[in-house]
Amino acid sequence: MQIKSYKQLIVWRKSFELVKEIYSLTNNFPPEEKFGIVSQMRRCAVSIPSNIAEGYVRKSTKEYANFISIAFGSGAELETQALLAKSLKLAPEVDFRKTESLLDEVMKMLNVLLKKIKAIS
Repeated sequence: MQIKSYKQLIVWRKSFELVKEIYSLTNNFPPEEKFGIVSQMRRCAVSIPSNIAEGYVRKSTKEYANFISIAFGSGAELETQALLAKSLKLAPEVDFRKTESLLDEVMKMLNVLLKKIKAIS
């Protein structure tokens, strides 16, 4: 099966699911964090599937690799912010395991995808 759209990429689908998970998770953070870590985590999460999509529609593998690299960087930022939120106990009643698991899976997929793209170019 040939992939005709970024929406068919498993990594895009997983990262899209991660965005929804982050929105749900951050709804439990204190209201005073709305313009702080909540906003930052949401932007990083949204950046991941957005950059996968933008890179996919670019005309060169070099550009594609660059956008996947940016998505990977956003994932690392998100991981740091989630660790910070968890350690500060911003939402003590929230279980971060699903978010951590999804993020870990997306990061591994992005890493593999980046290696494959670089091998082609």
